[in-house]
Amino acid sequence: MTKRDDRSIVVRHVSKNFTLRYHRTLKQMSVAMLRQQDLSDSFLAVDDVSFTVHQGESIGLMGLNGSGKSTLLKMINGIMRPDRGKVLTRGRTAGLIATGAGFHPQLTGRDNVYLNAAILGMTEAETARKFDAIVEFADIGRFLDSPVGHYSSGMFARLGFAVAIHVDADIFLADEVLAVGDRPFKRKCLAKMQEIRDSGTTLFYTSHATGSVRRMCDRVLVLEKGRLAFDGDVDEGIKFLHYDDDDENALDVEEEMEADEEMGADI
Repeated sequence: MTKRDDRSIVVRHVSKNFTLRYHRTLKQMSVAMLRQQDLSDSFLAVDDVSFTVHQGESIGLMGLNGSGKSTLLKMINGIMRPDRGKVLTRGRTAGLIATGAGFHPQLTGRDNVYLNAAILGMTEAETARKFDAIVEFADIGRFLDSPVGHYSSGMFARLGFAVAIHVDADIFLADEVLAVGDRPFKRKCLAKMQEIRDSGTTLFYTSHATGSVRRMCDRVLVLEKGRLAFDGDVDEGIKFLHYDDDDENALDVEEEMEADEEMGADI
């Protein structure tokens, strides 16, 4: 990418293959071989996906469970490498990809703030400068000095998101940020993500909540069985998924209404 190029993320013919192993022990494998049964199988979690995201775009990544969204997000973040194709990003990338990712369970929340911040590219001085703001955002009280191995999933999310949201990033990735945490925390997360979007940072937001996707994003990518099935207008993408008129594919209505209310309260 050249200096004047405004491309933020470039994904070129990217594929990621995983292997499923049906038998774990040597005995199970031996019996399966004698019976001429398959020992493993492979599948393409992401299959020849290509797209370009320009700096400042807000992208909603959608699709049914198992469509490859999280795998694609991890490759953009650099956690995984594609088996084929290339993923190019420009600038610092931050975000919440997996609850508790980068945390050491035996270290305290305080220590893990510095550890997680370092993994995300922050210097010790930068972390120290932002430490009070991170702790205030996480709002985990006295548990800050307890080992994170004792934390609930909601507390993991609070601390992980609090660190990620304070990274000065060019690209911010969020995978199902509404999936964990209580209602006030979700509202705070969405308001902060809105600030990030409005600042010109590239936002890549994975969610099933159509209300928040409509308000947060200006473009939608839809994955189906690992392939890019749709790339375009937000409303058209949601219609493509039948999220609005297919009860079988709709998520919990109350959660969707909460998302809409929370976004509306902060706009």
